[in-house]
Amino acid sequence: MLAGLVDAGVDLRSADMVIGTSAGANVGAQILSGVPIEELYARQLKTPAGEIPVRIGIFSLLRFGAMLVWPGDERNNRARLGRAALRARTMTEATRRAIIASRLPVNTWPARQLLITTVDAESGEFLTFNRDSGVQLVDAVAASSAAPLVYPPTTINGRRYIDGGTRSVTNADLAVGCNRVVVLAPLNIAPRPSHRAVNQVASLGPDIRSIVVPADAWARKEMGRQALDPAFRAASARAGRAQAARVASAVAEVWS
Repeated sequence: MLAGLVDAGVDLRSADMVIGTSAGANVGAQILSGVPIEELYARQLKTPAGEIPVRIGIFSLLRFGAMLVWPGDERNNRARLGRAALRARTMTEATRRAIIASRLPVNTWPARQLLITTVDAESGEFLTFNRDSGVQLVDAVAASSAAPLVYPPTTINGRRYIDGGTRSVTNADLAVGCNRVVVLAPLNIAPRPSHRAVNQVASLGPDIRSIVVPADAWARKEMGRQALDPAFRAASARAGRAQAARVASAVAEVWS
């Protein structure tokens, strides 16, 4: 999507702030690395090396969703899910960290503002990491994309962290102070209305120019039903680039 928008003359890498959640944390770190967008796109087309395909079972998916929408305090719900993640059998943290490191062109924080979201597995607290947090970039990305019950929570300074998407898949309401907001949300889902991207952007104020871009029908088909399986990566990348041509004018109205 980002490469296709550049083709159309819209370069979102010029953003003053990039907010990365889950897979978006990987993307945010990549696009602000200084590596040309075409090179980053080409990496998505290569056969995944060193990756471990993971399938999300229907039981895990239902359990995941039920814990997030359970009546009561959202933070307590996230903590309940986090504690389940701490008990789950997954690959080791070291293995997962190595996979994340292999995806990042550089392992240093960018000069531009990058916020990476995560959730404390024990307390359910939602928080962000940035270049001033004293946390290594690869660990921040691993924490944000530690899908509970699927990947191991990430240890940082003695605490364990899970996917920032357990709060919101976009966390667009963090874009405080920005007057133009573009949200790329391939999986535009939210357990609660307040976490939907359009509602989060609306909460920023009435004068914000914004657009939310979900994956279209073709892109969703190409992404497959197992979003964590790297075998679908190349097809997803091609579909996103193709969709960009169809949404570029609408994005440009917000961004230019």
